[in-house]
Amino acid sequence: MSNMHRIHWFDEQIRSGRFPNSGWLAREFEISRRQAQRDIEYMAISLRAPLLYMAKYRGYCYEDQTYRLPHLYMTEEEQRVLKYLAHRYRHYNYEQSDAVNRVAHLLERFTPEEQQTGNRQLPVFMAHPQQLQFFEILSHAITETRKVHIHYRDHAGERQFSWCPLKMVSQFNADYVIGYEEDPVQQTAIRLEGIVHVWIMNETFEYQVDGVLSGWEEALPVRKPFVAEIRLKEVQQTELWQGYRIRAKQDQIHWIEFYDMDAFMQHLFISDWEELLSPGWLRRKLESRVGGMIGKLGMKE
Repeated sequence: MSNMHRIHWFDEQIRSGRFPNSGWLAREFEISRRQAQRDIEYMAISLRAPLLYMAKYRGYCYEDQTYRLPHLYMTEEEQRVLKYLAHRYRHYNYEQSDAVNRVAHLLERFTPEEQQTGNRQLPVFMAHPQQLQFFEILSHAITETRKVHIHYRDHAGERQFSWCPLKMVSQFNADYVIGYEEDPVQQTAIRLEGIVHVWIMNETFEYQVDGVLSGWEEALPVRKPFVAEIRLKEVQQTELWQGYRIRAKQDQIHWIEFYDMDAFMQHLFISDWEELLSPGWLRRKLESRVGGMIGKLGMKE
């Protein structure tokens, strides 16, 4: 239960002239006396409630009777962003993953309780408006077991197809949706980043709860990331380059960490940068991929 529910109850007791205390709060909601006291401290410090302890009545009152609790609400847009971030944090499997997963659990509950994580620095994920929209559409389609029509773009070109979405997963700083076109056994994963447009169809499909093939969301062995040395057009003011961690930077040259080579190459195709300095193997793969695309364009001419 949210502590705001308890705080509203405590506020009502004060306004009724009952002089509540931490003992009352603990008994009413079956929580510890220590937790109840933290709720009262939260009222006084964060909500600026003018609480005054009356020793005569062994309880609290308001020193200023005109005080009102602030209206705490969350807009639909904020709920969507938090839902997306909870999804990303829940699938984070790198440094400090235990602490990050705990934050994911808290975000899912949408409560302000116990959201401190010490001095640890949490990873930051880009919440692109278009990807948030796709995430919401696909989540709804999964819940309703309805097919979607997807316009998709990657290094192989553009294509459109009908899709039965089964599950959302995140790996290596990228979002994927698992699904299939016709055969439930032939499941694949596509990146949200590659989706140009998606809409829900009227057609539904059937699938078993355990129908998602295993292996997509299992924890992968934690390994050291690859590092790409890239000259960007501008010096990045944050520790991320569109979701990829910047290990170091010197002027416009940035050393950027990545785990999935194919995902990072796709990122290079759609991102704005000046020069890929290293590693050599990534340069060669990128040159080969671009050369193949240019060759195909030449054949069409």
